[in-house]
Amino acid sequence: MPPANRTKSTKKPGDTIAPPLRKGPDDAPLIEDIRLLGRILGDVIREQEGKDSFDLVEKVRTLSVAFRRDADHSADRALKQLLKGLSAAQTVQVIRAFTYFSHLANLAEDRHLIRRRTEAERAGEAIDGSLDVALARIRKAGVSADEVVGTLAHSYLSPVLTAHPTEVQRKSILDAERGIAQLLTARDEIRQRQVLFAGQKDTLTPRELEENEALLRTRVVQLWQTRLLRFTKLTVADEIENALSYYEATFLREIPKVYATLEKALGAEHIASFFRMGQWIGGDRDGNPNVTAETLEYALRRQCELVLRHYLTEVHYLGGELSMSATLVDVTVEMQALAEASPDPNEHRHDEPYRRALTGIYARLAATLRDLTGGVAARHAVAPQNPYKSAEEFLADLRTIEESLIDKHGSVLLDQRLRPLMRAVEVFGFHLATVDLRQSSDKHEAVIADLLKVARLEPAYAELAEEDKQTLLLRLLNDARPLRVPGASYQPLTVSEVAIFQQALESHRRYGRAAIRHYIISHTETVSDLLEAMVLQKEVGLLRGTLQEDAVCDLIVVPLFETIADLRNAAPIVRAVYELPGVRAMIQRSGGEQDIMLGYSDSNKDGGIFTSNWELYRAGMALVKLFDEMNEGQKDGIRLRMFHGRGGTVGRGGGPSYQAILAQPPGTVRGQLRLTEQGEVIGSKYANREIGRRNLETLVAATLEATFLGSTKSAPTAFINAASTISQASMDAYRALVYETPGFVDYFFGSTPIREIAELNIGSRPASRNPKRNIEDLRAVPWSFSWGQCRLTINGWYGFGSAIQAFLGEAKDVAGRKEREALLQKMYAQWPFFRTLLSNMDMVLAKSDLQLAARYAELVGERKLRQKVFSMIEAEWRRTSDALTLITGAKQRLEGNAELQRSVRHRFPYIDPLHHLQVELMRRFRGGDGSERLQRGIHLSINGVAAGLRNTG
Repeated sequence: MPPANRTKSTKKPGDTIAPPLRKGPDDAPLIEDIRLLGRILGDVIREQEGKDSFDLVEKVRTLSVAFRRDADHSADRALKQLLKGLSAAQTVQVIRAFTYFSHLANLAEDRHLIRRRTEAERAGEAIDGSLDVALARIRKAGVSADEVVGTLAHSYLSPVLTAHPTEVQRKSILDAERGIAQLLTARDEIRQRQVLFAGQKDTLTPRELEENEALLRTRVVQLWQTRLLRFTKLTVADEIENALSYYEATFLREIPKVYATLEKALGAEHIASFFRMGQWIGGDRDGNPNVTAETLEYALRRQCELVLRHYLTEVHYLGGELSMSATLVDVTVEMQALAEASPDPNEHRHDEPYRRALTGIYARLAATLRDLTGGVAARHAVAPQNPYKSAEEFLADLRTIEESLIDKHGSVLLDQRLRPLMRAVEVFGFHLATVDLRQSSDKHEAVIADLLKVARLEPAYAELAEEDKQTLLLRLLNDARPLRVPGASYQPLTVSEVAIFQQALESHRRYGRAAIRHYIISHTETVSDLLEAMVLQKEVGLLRGTLQEDAVCDLIVVPLFETIADLRNAAPIVRAVYELPGVRAMIQRSGGEQDIMLGYSDSNKDGGIFTSNWELYRAGMALVKLFDEMNEGQKDGIRLRMFHGRGGTVGRGGGPSYQAILAQPPGTVRGQLRLTEQGEVIGSKYANREIGRRNLETLVAATLEATFLGSTKSAPTAFINAASTISQASMDAYRALVYETPGFVDYFFGSTPIREIAELNIGSRPASRNPKRNIEDLRAVPWSFSWGQCRLTINGWYGFGSAIQAFLGEAKDVAGRKEREALLQKMYAQWPFFRTLLSNMDMVLAKSDLQLAARYAELVGERKLRQKVFSMIEAEWRRTSDALTLITGAKQRLEGNAELQRSVRHRFPYIDPLHHLQVELMRRFRGGDGSERLQRGIHLSINGVAAGLRNTG
């Protein structure tokens, strides 16, 4: 919500908890929505909690705004005094008010984003990230539509939803918010009709607006009376259900629309289904002991059930629409055969071949649902029977209907439902989304060691040298026999891990090969890490044959390189694997695809923002060079696909996806891309179906532009050398703070809500890899989440200012310094990698707040430590801000992004009170007040801040 206006408000005190808003040129509808929702929330608080509670909320807001807007120290003192005097019950009420308001303001902003985008499209404006603009640029570059269609036939683009402990919203809250979003959309439509009758008598519109407001009030009351927090820790099953809600809300219907838009723009009858969804939830075991073969089976069964029920619904409605009578239209021979094969006995449909056929298709789908999931279809014109063996078999029946309609003058009936359904079947199959399997390399090593020990082949596998491990593993891969001894006892880890592989094999049989395609190895550090995963596939039959003869591997073995050292070793490790006898031939026989995952989170925690991004860039360049060399002169090369483990925050690889994809090194896209979607980002991108479709289109548009318009040349040597120098200095500065400053761990645990986040029921996964208090073992997600909560977000900028200062300081004289400044400015103007990275830093600095961060620093008990560390952070913040101004020429943060600048300006005043209250409650909690209400207040404040900042995870 925007800062308070200095002019006097026209609203009476008590009308709304929303502060007065400063209007921008196109912000009037947004401001109207925010004021409306704020007024409704204020009314609800007065009705539900009483006038005293409402007045308290207003007083906190007023003081908070004065502290932010004017650095009013008297307001600061008054606010501190007021907060210290609040009871736990009062504090929770105030936190709830501002948390719910941040949720409502987000919905208003989402609506405004859609409104602005629609207006721009109506005016014919070129919008970066739209398919129209991307394809226009591609055509201008001389690339034909046929070339694009041909490339897409071999492309693979996939956003992958992951479960990390930053998605703090309950599904009940998300569902209620979707209802409010729909009502805001309806309100816009009423306003548009109102414009048509301007100057005329119109008694209907006021009544419609009044009814709409009454429905909004109903939804806000529902929100206020729905708890934000979970009473119990999120389970993997809960995470699965939360993820599935986005398929129902957005993906199942909007992805087919993206394909239709693309086909229309390209003038193509049909393009290959290159865009598919991926999922980690239910298959990601790395650090999460709660993920087992049972949760994997549950995930796939629920995915199958969801998609089959979607198909059943669409087939039902299709039957209602395709009511053509054989007395009026002909059908093809194949269509007639499909109708006659139907078990539908209803005489009323005797002359309706399409309805009869669809009744039979529905019965087959219902039987498929029963057999694969145990579910029962909602409707039964005839009993479930003759289940489909595969999604392809179901699609063939739909194609028969399509071909008949085309041949017999019914083409106009295709686009409303049949073709979207057919595209859905192509994309989602019977599996909905590809579930990735992931486990840490040390777990694989332990399982292989156990198998070898029980088989009496090697008593101490883990102690072998790397070369000896490779020799042994290659021997196993060239032995047709499994390792397991029937009836022998194994360690629980071995039993659990082998069960995962067995479940993967069974899932292929039930749901198709697309159900599970990738096996990701976290902490890949050696060649043996990859070979171990191959041996484990061989144990259950996912890898068949022998390596040097005819081996075929069902799962793509995906190395994940995470730390700075691992990223530097990525290309050498992959090269070494492919040089092993039989490996390349096996991968070629298995489909000729190689995914390689690059981790943004741990590399950032390891080396800081600039070094992380630079080493990711360098690793991408090295891998492209490696595969180009390996494929040179080969008729069928190995297709490289980069998988980007991006988080929500910039420090974890977040930021705008469009710019991030275009900033990838030359040759790293080529129509192949996977990237993770995590935390609050999933909700902000995909909870609203219209915003969801635009984000999906943006991924496609960016991939197309990177594939056809991206530079094929490496950046100039001067750019590369400068980035390498800056990277080293940036990492030195970052590690000097995080790993070399005595007491920094104590500062981190004292000044951030990391301890409280670990206790919040927001994820099934533990916050740390072990209970010790050290940065190395802390997971990157809560590390980033904690810095976001205290508004420092050092993982998104720290080290860059010192690095630029050192880079310029190395100049021998004033002329040399000017030359270096000019080089940096040229890099920003001409190099997408550098420009995107600095743009993201700019955004992070704009969202950071040293005044609020100083409040959190007061929680650190040791005064000298607090002053030392905070002064280091504050000095680096100013150096980084100065460096960005020097390079970009922007004197203010977000100067080049008016929309985000407006968003940040609007939301800070209602986030600020949550920070002040969070600090006060943390102070009490750490002082010994462990009451349930106080802890709930802390957790509510975490929820509210996360919702307000939107990319905290």
